[in-house]
Amino acid sequence: MTPLLLLPGMLCDAASWRAQTDALGGDFEIDVARFGDAGDIVTMARSVLAAAPERFALAGHSMGGRVALALYRMAPERVTHLGLFATDFRGHADAAAEAGEAARRDGMLARVAAVGLAEFARGWAKQVVSPSRLDDAALLEAIATMMARHTPVQLAAQTLAGLNRPDFADLVPRIGCPTLLIAGEDDALRPPAVHSEMAGMIGGSELLVLPRTGHMVAMEEPAAVTAAMRRWLGR
Repeated sequence: MTPLLLLPGMLCDAASWRAQTDALGGDFEIDVARFGDAGDIVTMARSVLAAAPERFALAGHSMGGRVALALYRMAPERVTHLGLFATDFRGHADAAAEAGEAARRDGMLARVAAVGLAEFARGWAKQVVSPSRLDDAALLEAIATMMARHTPVQLAAQTLAGLNRPDFADLVPRIGCPTLLIAGEDDALRPPAVHSEMAGMIGGSELLVLPRTGHMVAMEEPAAVTAAMRRWLGR
């Protein structure tokens, strides 16, 4: 079977890809990466690549999308297909933007220290879905429970990785494999405009913008994401 590596986003794990692994697992050899306490995008990518088969399809969500880009930069000849979901390719616009993000990170970590990760996760879950899904108690509970499985150390490491992220603007136009981009119409964190920009830079790429969907595209619209992935993997 064709190997498919799935890279989760910040405070996410295999649960964020469960619908896709259940639906595609009969046709693809699927592995969902675990980043442990790694606090650097390139370190995460090296760890995934070291354990990867010789050739594989690769999809990343949010932070995992940045890891996917870092991995592609290291070994483009090993990646048969690339999926970039609810993610971004840019570094910081300037020093002021970086300082602002560092301050938000400090505030997030202070909030976790004050109320605990489980309480933080319940609030954060409501910020990463479409406003139209705030009455979906099962979805919110699944997201919050997944996030709460992590530790404050992992949160600190992953937010540091995001803060110190590489800029992939030079890499994106050189992507040469079949590429699928998926964005949520209501995603305030990684808006569709960023994905449209990437799609314009990657020849032959496919862009899917999901209506009434926020940042957690694979969990909010599992059937649509799975169908798009099946078409992409068949290219």
